[in-house]
Amino acid sequence: MRQIYFILTSFCISLSTFAQIAENPLLAKDAVAQQKWVDSVYNSMALAEKVGQLYMVQVMSNQDQATKEKIIATIREQHIGGLIYSLGGPVRQAKLDNELQSISKLPLLIGMDAEWGLSMRLDSTYAFPWNMTLGAIKDNKLIEQTGRHIGEHSKRLGVHFNFAPVVDINTNPLNPIIGNRSFGEDRDNVTDKALAFMNGMQSAGVLANAKHFPGHGDTDQDSHKTLPTISFNKTRIDSIELYPYKKLFKEGLSSVMVAHLKVPSLEPTGVPSSLSKNIVTNILKDSLGFQGLIFTDALTMKGAADFKEVGDIDLAAFKAGNDVMLMSENVGIGVSKIMEAYNNGDITEARLEHSVKKILQAKYKVGLNHYKPIELNNLVQDLNRLKDAVLYEELIENAITIVKNDKSLLPLRDLETKTIAYVKMGDDDGSVFLDELKKYTKVHDIQGDSLVDLTAKLNDYNTVIVGFHRSNQTPWKPFKFTDTELTWLYEIAKTHKLILDVFVKPYALSDLTTIENIESIVVSYQNSVLAQQKSAQLIFGAIEAKGSLPVSVGPYFKAGKGFLNNVLERLSYTVPERVGMDSEKLKKIDAVAKKAIDGGMTPGIQLLVARKGKVIYNKSFGKHTYEDDDPVVFNDVYDVASLTKILVTLPLLMELEEKGVVTLDTKLSQILPDYKGSNKANITLKSMLSHYARLRPWEPFYVHTLDNETKLPSEKYYRTTQSEKFNIEVTDNLFLRSDYQDSIQKIIRDSDLLPKLQYRYSDFPYFILKKYIEEYYDQPLDVLVQEHFYQSLGANNTMYNPFHKISNQRIIPTEIDDYYRHQKIQGFVHDMGAAMQNGVGGHAGIFSNANDVAKIMQMYLQKGFYGGKRYFKAETLDKFNTCYFCANGNRRGVGFDKPQLGDDGPTCGCVSLNSFGHSGFTGTYAWADPEKEIVYVFLANRTYPKAVSNLLLKENIRTDIQRLIYEAIVE
Repeated sequence: MRQIYFILTSFCISLSTFAQIAENPLLAKDAVAQQKWVDSVYNSMALAEKVGQLYMVQVMSNQDQATKEKIIATIREQHIGGLIYSLGGPVRQAKLDNELQSISKLPLLIGMDAEWGLSMRLDSTYAFPWNMTLGAIKDNKLIEQTGRHIGEHSKRLGVHFNFAPVVDINTNPLNPIIGNRSFGEDRDNVTDKALAFMNGMQSAGVLANAKHFPGHGDTDQDSHKTLPTISFNKTRIDSIELYPYKKLFKEGLSSVMVAHLKVPSLEPTGVPSSLSKNIVTNILKDSLGFQGLIFTDALTMKGAADFKEVGDIDLAAFKAGNDVMLMSENVGIGVSKIMEAYNNGDITEARLEHSVKKILQAKYKVGLNHYKPIELNNLVQDLNRLKDAVLYEELIENAITIVKNDKSLLPLRDLETKTIAYVKMGDDDGSVFLDELKKYTKVHDIQGDSLVDLTAKLNDYNTVIVGFHRSNQTPWKPFKFTDTELTWLYEIAKTHKLILDVFVKPYALSDLTTIENIESIVVSYQNSVLAQQKSAQLIFGAIEAKGSLPVSVGPYFKAGKGFLNNVLERLSYTVPERVGMDSEKLKKIDAVAKKAIDGGMTPGIQLLVARKGKVIYNKSFGKHTYEDDDPVVFNDVYDVASLTKILVTLPLLMELEEKGVVTLDTKLSQILPDYKGSNKANITLKSMLSHYARLRPWEPFYVHTLDNETKLPSEKYYRTTQSEKFNIEVTDNLFLRSDYQDSIQKIIRDSDLLPKLQYRYSDFPYFILKKYIEEYYDQPLDVLVQEHFYQSLGANNTMYNPFHKISNQRIIPTEIDDYYRHQKIQGFVHDMGAAMQNGVGGHAGIFSNANDVAKIMQMYLQKGFYGGKRYFKAETLDKFNTCYFCANGNRRGVGFDKPQLGDDGPTCGCVSLNSFGHSGFTGTYAWADPEKEIVYVFLANRTYPKAVSNLLLKENIRTDIQRLIYEAIVE
């Protein structure tokens, strides 16, 4: 007995000590004026009006007219104090709210159950992550920002009370109603998150509401369906369930919602907590000293079997000490019951005055003493702000958690050694995740009708990413693996390196009986579009892993666990504002791109802009051709023409220079014996790659192979079927003599030099270097560049001769050729000289998409480092990105084009002199600026259907877009 007495005494002492600290959170800054207004309003009210203020009635903006009329009648007849909105759209709600407010004699206090943003209840507004997701975030400043943004949304929609944050400490994985709504199981983490959220929301002028008092986190029953029991003793409840409330009360929490629970240790009679005077008055108000508003949970919930008559539960709730009766079964009867008790002396004037004046204090604090209707103009835009998107993205990035990472498999490195399959589990969509994974390397979607079928298909892969996707629609959706899925998971793990990524709450992992063979496990918490995108970026090391588990799961994962990983400096994808750029200004690019297409300058365009290693603009415009209906999409590939020079030949040469095989001063005669004694023997690599070597610009090699009379490919040089002697495929069903490549090299070697040394762009250096590089390695250029660069970069859309490798549906046509090959050129290189080299030229021949070109340009921008691998030393890049002949009026670097020295040139004139890039005949352009950390890629097929006029160049389309990019920089 003495022990029980000691526990109860300690419990009361700890609460009463706290009570001395709590202050009235409903006081406004101008408390004297507030009190005057409250007293004046209260003294002017009749008894029915006072009692009516105690009620908050549920309203849905999508309800039918009959229901609406009942609400209007309730406002007029019962003088209710407030409304709680749920379901519907923001504009409808705002219009309805303005109408209902105009009917009420005293402005209504508006509440909303928007725990993670308005879209919990509204169908058109921005939602933030669930509390469980937020619980994984270590930076509580982000949580405070979230509360602030939700508060701003609420205020804009005329909402004064948001029934958030949930402060339940979820220690029960089987909790069917809290779960994702909780910040987690650690009391300090939950308290800190709730406090940050509360401070943020209340700083926006919206009052917070902590729920569900005294604590709903450790129950396995749904209080909407039954009356759950919290069976813990007072000591446990005081140290765990009540812990967050104490700190929030001290910091100014405005209101509390009392849970619908049975708590025998605090209320031995079995009365639900929301109706218990001992819980509401003795503990919450007296012992804890809470002076804010106290709301019941919905009075229509289960567990009121002892109340035979309608309205009795309202009276009991008020007698227990609650201030606001939420969602009464019948307001009219409830008001009558309370008035009857007042008139009978069961309720004193002081008791009624206490609650009503608190409600009036709250109304004053939120500005209802000077009520203004909701402004409808720009409402939806104001609820879907760009800064909300920025914050949402930051939240997701900071939440995703790596809970297992054997041998540091994540982030994935050495892509050239990995064959990766994606296997979807769960009943929801994972296509966004798969598409994002494919941005980094080849990832194949593998499906099977049976385990045998699936495992057979996985034999060709050494790494498997399993995405477990379940519905993100509500936090209460099913989250468990099926038995079949678990069996398949274990079997895949036996034979493959396995990355498991769960897009549900972490409790899904509780069903794993073993994790021994699963190398890496990622918890992404939700199956939203952004969670799928960011999780894929994390897997490839484009963003860091920062999160930690907010709850313990099974025997393997404890709360607080989370592996950090360093980024590998691969491109990530984000919104412009996160890298100091303006989205609205970037939208001007759209108009220029559309101008180019509408003006017949090119059928289609791919555009990409990255800054600080993040892609912030990536759009496609137009169609493959003017005639067809195929829109340009992300993974379509373009013939990039002369970009090949800096995407293939240049990096292979830089590699050789860095190894000491050649230097920039190496002469042609030193690397190619054929050039000894020629007029080009003493030309250096530096001079010829700077286009300062008196080399002729080009040679129409194909003209020499046409019939003099018909101007068609001569039978002397071509066949329509392939053979050993005619083995060079220049296009579909047209094969050039195998020995003609020697003739090309001879023509170049024997060609005259230009009479004057000056800047003159030439393709010849890249024909020459192709020969040298292939002879040095004894391998063809297309194989070399894949093995040395593209495979490890994850440039899986970059290739020579795509006709043989991917579907023609993904290949953008370049021209309808009526002078050489006499057919539509699609999948074969447009450049005739490259076509005569079997499609593999050092100067042209590469097909790619904007995303892959950006990877290579970003590697250059990062001084030779990308994806955790160093391709070049910084000084190597600097050697090649130097204008050695600027004093002679030549702007070019070694292989790279550079900004103009005067007014005219390849850029907008707004880039740094340290920037570099190249353009291509088909309309392509790639440029990187180290000073502003910008990569810009423009791909087009301006040569379709005819290459004669270059309107893109004449109209400065590419450089006008470049100028707009720089104008969008805001820092």
